[in-house]
Amino acid sequence: MASKSPPLIAHIIYALGTGGLENGLVNIINRASPERYQHVIICLTRAEGFERRITAPNIEVIALEMKPGHDFGVYWRLWLTLLKLRPAIVHTRNLAALEMQAIAFMLPGTKRVHGEHGRDIQDLDGLNKKYNRLRKVMRLFVHRYIAVSQDLATWLRNIVNVSPEKITQIYNGVDQEKFQPGVTDQVLLVPDGFLPDKAFVIGTVGRLAEVKDQLTLVKAFTLLLERKPELKKQLRLLLVGDGPMHEVIQDEVIAQDLVEQVWMPGDRDDIPDLLAMMDIFVLPSLAEGVSNTILEAMASGLAIIATRVGGNLELVEDGENGHLVTPSDPAALADAIDTMFNNPQQLRLAGELSLRRVKESFDWDRAVEEYLTVYDQLLGVRKSNTGRRIQPTAGSS
Repeated sequence: MASKSPPLIAHIIYALGTGGLENGLVNIINRASPERYQHVIICLTRAEGFERRITAPNIEVIALEMKPGHDFGVYWRLWLTLLKLRPAIVHTRNLAALEMQAIAFMLPGTKRVHGEHGRDIQDLDGLNKKYNRLRKVMRLFVHRYIAVSQDLATWLRNIVNVSPEKITQIYNGVDQEKFQPGVTDQVLLVPDGFLPDKAFVIGTVGRLAEVKDQLTLVKAFTLLLERKPELKKQLRLLLVGDGPMHEVIQDEVIAQDLVEQVWMPGDRDDIPDLLAMMDIFVLPSLAEGVSNTILEAMASGLAIIATRVGGNLELVEDGENGHLVTPSDPAALADAIDTMFNNPQQLRLAGELSLRRVKESFDWDRAVEEYLTVYDQLLGVRKSNTGRRIQPTAGSS
């Protein structure tokens, strides 16, 4: 008798571009046993090339090419896609994909999961009344919510009024073999002249978007050099990533005459090496779930300066492994950078604490198992006395 194929999970996201949500999804698929679950990724818009990071075998990526504005045809295209795939579970992520739960509801027997990974510039605090009306309606269709931070789990309970028993909080992990303290050949990575002797590199990694607010970091860097112009020969700023704010940020760098001090290399595949170049990592976001880039920087043994928003408070302990600052405040950010720069012992100890916290609490294998356990629970999968997973019989739920 032929063995039964593993249940199929259809992951629905807005786009498979560069970002923490997408990185987390790819890590789960790459690390999950293909004998346990099959996976397919459905992009409402496009894949953007990020699928090249998928190493698991036979993963289909489907792009529905949703047009800007009100493309009602995308609902029909999604319905036909789901009808063909017949997934056991549909897992949507963030507000942009949430309403697709209503389409999945029409598939008999399909279980439905929704993940909250953070909010965008239009709804930083999750208090937008229009969006929350949609979220509350969609509660009717969602069997289980997964929040990547305690902050988001609390918001789901208190603002969206999701029943606590329907919420599971799962922290992202970090690849501790790929990201670790080390020395890189900086000369091969950077433009000629960017790194002088005894350079001190302030860095960040992320999509260049309003919600990430790298512009405030550039303004803080400018302010620091205005206060201490002698540091212009030593301080360097590294902004890794690309996105809609690239031109605005680049124009600010040029306007402040900082072209020699600031490097914007765009999207890169050598992030571990670039983190190894940094002396301190800064995340100036206006909102965050749990930042993958902070976790990667912590695994690289770096002290962290981050804004006091969302899940950042769950990763950075102020005065221990770094500092927390008010968002959109260049002066406060400049002060925090200056404090760390002038206290090399504190900088070293903060980096050591970052590394220790990652090793203790943020492992991808643990995170993946917690996701798969949610799927198991929804499908009624149980384990025998020998530890073997037992699939439910046909027609069970």
